Amino acid sequence: MGAPQTNNVRNVVLVGQGGVGKTSLAESMLHLSGKTTRLGGHAGTKPTLDYDAEEVKRGVSISTSIAPIDWKGTRINVLDAPCYPDFIGDAYAAMAVSETALFVVDASEGPQPTTVKLWYAAEDLRLARAVFINRIDKETADYDACMERLRERFGMRLGAVTLPWGTGEAFEGVIDVVRMKARHCEGTTQTEFDIPEEYLPSAEAAREQLCEAVAEADDELMMKYLDGEPLTQEEVESLLSKAIAQRLFVPVFVGSCTKELGVHSVMDDIATYFPTPTDYGEMPLMDGDTLKISSEDDRPVAFVFKTLNDAQQGRISFLKVLTGTLTPGIELVNARTRKSERLAHLYVMCGRDMNEVGKAEAGDIIVTTKISADTGDTLSVSGKIEAAAFKFPNSQYRIAIEAVNRSEEDKLFTFIDKACEADPTMKIERDEETGQTIISAVGEAQVSVLLNRLEERTKVEAHIVPIRIPYRETIRRVASAQGRHKKQTGGAGQFGDCYLRVEPLADGDYEFVDEVVGGRIPRALIPAVDKGVQETMKEGVIAGYPLTGIRVACYDGSYHPVDSNEMAFRAAARIALKKACSEADPVVLEPMENITVTIPESYAGAVMGDVSASRGRVTGMDTDDRGNTVVTATVPYAELVDYATRLRSLTRGTGDFTMEPAGYEQVPYDVQKHLIEFYEESRAQGR
Repeated sequence: MGAPQTNNVRNVVLVGQGGVGKTSLAESMLHLSGKTTRLGGHAGTKPTLDYDAEEVKRGVSISTSIAPIDWKGTRINVLDAPCYPDFIGDAYAAMAVSETALFVVDASEGPQPTTVKLWYAAEDLRLARAVFINRIDKETADYDACMERLRERFGMRLGAVTLPWGTGEAFEGVIDVVRMKARHCEGTTQTEFDIPEEYLPSAEAAREQLCEAVAEADDELMMKYLDGEPLTQEEVESLLSKAIAQRLFVPVFVGSCTKELGVHSVMDDIATYFPTPTDYGEMPLMDGDTLKISSEDDRPVAFVFKTLNDAQQGRISFLKVLTGTLTPGIELVNARTRKSERLAHLYVMCGRDMNEVGKAEAGDIIVTTKISADTGDTLSVSGKIEAAAFKFPNSQYRIAIEAVNRSEEDKLFTFIDKACEADPTMKIERDEETGQTIISAVGEAQVSVLLNRLEERTKVEAHIVPIRIPYRETIRRVASAQGRHKKQTGGAGQFGDCYLRVEPLADGDYEFVDEVVGGRIPRALIPAVDKGVQETMKEGVIAGYPLTGIRVACYDGSYHPVDSNEMAFRAAARIALKKACSEADPVVLEPMENITVTIPESYAGAVMGDVSASRGRVTGMDTDDRGNTVVTATVPYAELVDYATRLRSLTRGTGDFTMEPAGYEQVPYDVQKHLIEFYEESRAQGR
């Protein structure tokens, strides 16, 4: 099939808990449509979609792959999104350019934590939704229990469009509730039968539920249905399309991807009833306006929803065409950078394979190479259209890394910086205070993949090191001291003498006051005293951390007309400040963070207990509009370095949190004692 017209495109993202068979469903669709000659990733065959070496090694999808499937005159762009928690950012991006989210669940497990999280993300994006209950051929499969859990979690708008024809080892096909036929499949061949007598009552009950649900999509037909007049087959099918697009009905399919049973029905219904790009409506823009997805608008606009740095192809950009038609060689302007981008070639991508095409119509998904646009950028003729940014998961997992060979630090930073440009869920920064290179990501597996690729592609080895906490020091009372620096070397000597008073500064980090009178210290040398104080503040007085919250007054001193100079008074100031602060009750301060943790109610106790065990204090608890518990707390940053991993473990992946700086507070005595001992030991060892 050539470039499909907008109304013949269906963009469907596969999402759900990791390991439930999303990629298997996509591989089955590719095989049954004739796109591949055998079922990929099953019984030892090489997968088409999970082709990356890291995906093969880990056995999970870590990047969205596209499976463009031509089925009954329709182009179905299947976006197989990774849903392992660390790589879930790709799922959010893929949902932002799809019209329908197809949730895959295990027939034995039902909806699990990641499924729930992504369900609400799809709801926020106003996507149509559908469910495929996979692995109905498992011995432990329980269709009725799975449906009950789905409805309990997501509401009664879910309804069967296919029912299992047998379960476990007896599973041999599906009952099509829309067309009221039984379907049996042998390999890629599908045969229709009349519904067996023993399945007729359940099929009729499901059909009745379907009719009742979809009738809401049309007031006139709903009145007809409520008056007891049956809907015609044509009316049911018309209502089904409207009800799915209007999110009034969530169709539920059943089958087995590995046996390729029930997958024909999924593709048939996607092609026949699922919403088109124009049904989805309008794309929100940064300026608050919206852009209607339309082939009738001849202004080409494309949205970059993913970028990939491929070892062979280089930089690959994934685009959804929002309006107009893209052709090879077209030049568009990036709304963010205001730079022109030339799309020299356009490709349809299937797994790793790329096939060049002559054009791409509105609504379709294509890729191009060698453009500088980042994920989230909008390209248009005018450069004035900018799609609103889509939501990404919080990137609160933070680690520090170092190159094994310190001379390769710049190569390390450059490679990771480019990787972060491609993946907005990661960020790299250099902490000027601690001198560390910090990576922020969703989880540790994401960082592990990054470091593996760093070594593979650049031969730079890196390892994770503990994050240095940016402690501070301050004083709690007023004290004074003299600093006297005198050095005689036979020639010109050095002499500096100053008296400093230190006191806590309530508002601000530092204030210097000149109280010298009578010319005891020449005016030209006072700045040297200030400079000596600030130099000493950087290294602290008890544990090696910067001093803050301090007012320093220079109130007296003396000088030598020949031997006094700036260097001497800087040295004198250093001596005076250390003496004064040691008498001013110096303490160590630690950074605090305000955290907001959102979890299911059942985990609230565990989370609050963890906050208390982490030297934190709970400051509030509330319930959001989805019934989740929201805990707010103030916790030392030192206790939150591994919180992303800890919270995931505490809540089985259901928790989420944000944090923001909350100032500094004094550390407990035992913590301060440990920090001072560590500092003194490091100095003794010359570190």
